[in-house]
Amino acid sequence: MSTPMPARGYDLAAVKFSRLSHRGVLLGLSVPQLVAVGSGAVILVFALYVGGDATLLLVAPVLLGCVAVAFVGVGGRKVVEWLPIVTKWTWRATAGQLVFRRRIIKPRPAGTLSLPGDAARLRQWTDPESGAVMVHDPYAATLTAIVGVTHPAFILLDPVEQQRRVTSWGRVLATACRSGRLSSVQVMERTLPDSGKGLAQWWSEHGAHDESWTSRTYSELIDRAGPAGERHASTVSISLDMRAASRAIRAAGGGIRGGAAVLRQEMSTITAALRAADLAPSDWLEPGDLAVILRSAYDPVVAGALERHGDLGRDLATAGPVAVSESWSSMRSDSAHHCVLWISEWPRSLVYPGFLAPVLLTSGVRRTCTLLYTPMRTDQATRDIRRKKTEHISDAAQRQRIGQIEDARQSAEYDDVLQQEADLTAGHGILRTTGLIAVSAEDLEELERAVADIEQAAIQASCETRRLWGQQAQSFSAAALPLCRQV
Repeated sequence: MSTPMPARGYDLAAVKFSRLSHRGVLLGLSVPQLVAVGSGAVILVFALYVGGDATLLLVAPVLLGCVAVAFVGVGGRKVVEWLPIVTKWTWRATAGQLVFRRRIIKPRPAGTLSLPGDAARLRQWTDPESGAVMVHDPYAATLTAIVGVTHPAFILLDPVEQQRRVTSWGRVLATACRSGRLSSVQVMERTLPDSGKGLAQWWSEHGAHDESWTSRTYSELIDRAGPAGERHASTVSISLDMRAASRAIRAAGGGIRGGAAVLRQEMSTITAALRAADLAPSDWLEPGDLAVILRSAYDPVVAGALERHGDLGRDLATAGPVAVSESWSSMRSDSAHHCVLWISEWPRSLVYPGFLAPVLLTSGVRRTCTLLYTPMRTDQATRDIRRKKTEHISDAAQRQRIGQIEDARQSAEYDDVLQQEADLTAGHGILRTTGLIAVSAEDLEELERAVADIEQAAIQASCETRRLWGQQAQSFSAAALPLCRQV
């Protein structure tokens, strides 16, 4: 994301996103396409060498199949790009991995999270100094901490204040890039049924508790209408790359304790950056707080009840779902059906920072919006930009040599690379951004209506969304859980 034009003192600057690169390895073809085309070429040469024209007629269907697999598109992807997804889905369905049922009699090992799929490998660690819960992924070698964040309504601020907050948030993301020890940063915003706890607490402290008709009416209204509302909750998660920070971890004592010590340093840095950006971070989440978030994600019906009864449902070892069933287009867990959408295209034209308001403020839809940032160190970003520039120039020379016309999309992608280089030179960080939206509903019909509403809201926000077919369970853990999971 870049700001191509400076804002005046009273104006809000428009922003522009880099396009999703569609440039292939050779002549616009990706590696899977090259493999399919190369296989067809090898079969063609072998047929001509062995049997001539007669053999060519026999292998013609195979050649047509290779061409179709490489160039025919289905659902926005080439057929060859669907092969790994379909193969993995078939293997998981054959192995019975599409259904998860918790074994309530057999206890899980101490320190593990009761989550389905590959999230079952996650471990919990409670930091004795800060009291925060840290989630350890032993396979990815990451350690994750989560903090809750409160903030004023952005769209209600004046343009000058909006511009200042956008600039401050850019400094927060730049801070995540400078250390070189964070593998990802996740910003999650979710809608929750309001339990009415805050309203009831305000009435108990400030209300007139007499036996008048007015007092009884207000009490009944708060009891009935309070839990019917909706509220928004935001969290920021940071994930420490324990491989990149191995030297600092060894200096801090090694192991999980050393990793926790290094992560505490990053937590202090992020907290200071958030406060400098006029955001209000709370204390870093404790095990009970994370347990409520995990339980509410898989079983949203009980979210309000868990908040009203603060001591219930705060055991992280049992916070996962009881049952999960995954289908090709959606997923069901406990009391809700879920569907995950991927923001495949960000706005291609100039937009203002509040462009996601139609998605985030859609009423009547229970959804979780996640932005997953992957920071790149300055040296890595410099090498990546240099490589992209070289490839673009080489591809342009190759197209000119064979007489192929260069279209506007290729020129726009090269301009994006030049803009990223300018931003990096100016001291900004380079992050890869993935946007996911998890939509939840109580039945399939309501889910499809909610998904249609979110897709329409994304169009109003100048974004393009795609349903993640065959990847719903894994993408749900990345979109709805604040654990910095990858898709």
